[in-house]
Amino acid sequence: MEKQTEQLNNIISYAHREGASDIHLAEGRSPMIRVSGELIAIPNFDGLDVDSILSMLLVMVEDHDQVQSKIIKERDEIDFAYDFQNNVRLRGNAFFQQGKLSIALRVIPKVRTFEELKLPDMLKQFVRLRQGFFLIVGPVGQGKSTTLAAMLELINQERTEHIITIEHPIEYIFKEKKSIVNQREVGLDTLSFKAALKSSFRQDANVLMIGEMRDPDTISAAVTAAETGHLVFSTLHTNTASQTVDRIIDSFPGDQQEQIRNQLANSLTGILSQRLIPRVSGGLVPAFELLVNTKAVANLIREGRTHELDILIETGREHGMIDMSQSLVELVQRGEITVETAQKYAFNQKALNNLL
Repeated sequence: MEKQTEQLNNIISYAHREGASDIHLAEGRSPMIRVSGELIAIPNFDGLDVDSILSMLLVMVEDHDQVQSKIIKERDEIDFAYDFQNNVRLRGNAFFQQGKLSIALRVIPKVRTFEELKLPDMLKQFVRLRQGFFLIVGPVGQGKSTTLAAMLELINQERTEHIITIEHPIEYIFKEKKSIVNQREVGLDTLSFKAALKSSFRQDANVLMIGEMRDPDTISAAVTAAETGHLVFSTLHTNTASQTVDRIIDSFPGDQQEQIRNQLANSLTGILSQRLIPRVSGGLVPAFELLVNTKAVANLIREGRTHELDILIETGREHGMIDMSQSLVELVQRGEITVETAQKYAFNQKALNNLL
């Protein structure tokens, strides 16, 4: 076990030095890391055997019985988090592929500021609200959790609030400043997202962060929390703001959709869709789409005309809205990304070409 612990330490230390976002460990393969979106092999490492990977997993997962029963016997996946030398935090998933054990690790950096992340100042408006429902959306690996952490940290620094996060697993760890921060992990501190949300109504919470909305019950509870005086933040794996509204409404049975439309129209404050774009000089730079829930937006949601939301975003700059095409064009004009890269990431190719 000592040899495997040393191996794991070397792998994580190397990944941290190289600024990696992810680490991949698999039986029969050298360890791989993802840097600026590209996968590269860690030098001077042979292919890992199953005993090495299992031993490394046992180092990272406190509940060894869970590893033995879920991974070894049931061939199930497990999610976990690991603090490396109180310096690097990782979110992990262990799984089997073709009968071979693999581990995917996401490196969770320190909570960063708006300025460090190049987030639009408009987002601070949503942080300073007392109630409402704000969503950050985008594919996996586009920095949703990182942006969400920056928004919560701003509340933590500015206001005396009770913040409750509900996550699986816990990613960013917050140090209490002005606010009280309670972080609950599904499976460890609570049975489910739904149960934790229900309990939060009796816990004097001001701000709720739901790691991910996975089912109608969780969505319904989140919207209700926003309606009853809470400031609620969450994420969804959707591409655009309009698609997000459709996804939420379509997750409910037909006879409940009118009700959720009205609730969403009343409680939604905004939706941020973000992408991390390869920069010409190396690294990644963010591009954004931001929907602000104006009266016109709320009316479209109530009336089921979500296909018109894109037009309101394109023409809503005076309300603080950000159009993805315009965001990409500004990056091109600053020399941060190429025209070809902008075209690759555009939601609307025609709109982008008209702006270029």
